[in-house]
Amino acid sequence: MQVEPAIPTDTQAPVAILGCGLIGISWTALFLHHGIDVHAWDPNPDARNWLADRIKKSMAQLLQMGPPARALGHLSVFSEMPEALEGVSFAQENAPEVVAVKHEIYQIFERYAASDALIASSASGLSWSALSAGMQAPERLLTAHPFNPPHLVPLVEMFCPSTAALDRADAMYRQIGRVPVRMKREATGHIANRLASALWREAVNIVAEGIADVEAVDLALVNGPGLRWAVTGAHMTYHLGGGDGGIAHYLEHLGPSQESRWADLGSPTLTPEVCAALIAGVEAAAKGKSLQELEQIRDVGLMRLLAARYDTA
Repeated sequence: MQVEPAIPTDTQAPVAILGCGLIGISWTALFLHHGIDVHAWDPNPDARNWLADRIKKSMAQLLQMGPPARALGHLSVFSEMPEALEGVSFAQENAPEVVAVKHEIYQIFERYAASDALIASSASGLSWSALSAGMQAPERLLTAHPFNPPHLVPLVEMFCPSTAALDRADAMYRQIGRVPVRMKREATGHIANRLASALWREAVNIVAEGIADVEAVDLALVNGPGLRWAVTGAHMTYHLGGGDGGIAHYLEHLGPSQESRWADLGSPTLTPEVCAALIAGVEAAAKGKSLQELEQIRDVGLMRLLAARYDTA
């Protein structure tokens, strides 16, 4: 008989979503889909008033991916943050990337949330050290950076010096179908954005140096290494590229050629001319499609990729 995974205590209590912009909308839909009640708060009344409508698209996408294992959670929207924190054991903070704004939220959190509640920040460019400064109990805060859109892209990059906090957050995110990874130390851009930035730097360089245009660069990535990376990642891809000897053989025999490519990579500057070339190239590649149409194409593609991965897992 198959034993169902235990439901962590945190997932039986409401989760607070603090900040209901693009990322908060996605988080809200994800928690609700997995049967967790959401207490949502945003200082902007429009964000609060429109949240129920704005999550419908994400909820529909999640339902298309598969039926929820539990009854859908219930959404409650609050105009005051202390009310949203009542009864929660976990909060996902999605405020703007302004340290002072986040510090104000953490002060209210520590004052009104349960003493054992955790708060996870979706911050992409701010360190845990900067965010936790001034907290009475900084071990209650962790950085938990998702990739946009969080309800479709499973990655959550976590950092906190407290192993207990990481363990609880890990269980929470796995319960809602995410793939949490733990950082051993803080780093600007976490893991994935550092990788993405390194790749985009060379993508920009290729355009700036006249090697290829924007559309050609993206087509090469999507139809080449992007396919492999989506399955095996960077290090394992080169392990497989080493033949019978694996990564050891690759490093011994092909390491020098790799170093020569590294040496030839560029460090472009976003001059007005380079920016103009990028903008023109992206507009040409978009072929008149609106941002909403491009988002729909992206989301459908992500859903198909995820479905294929689940089918072959």
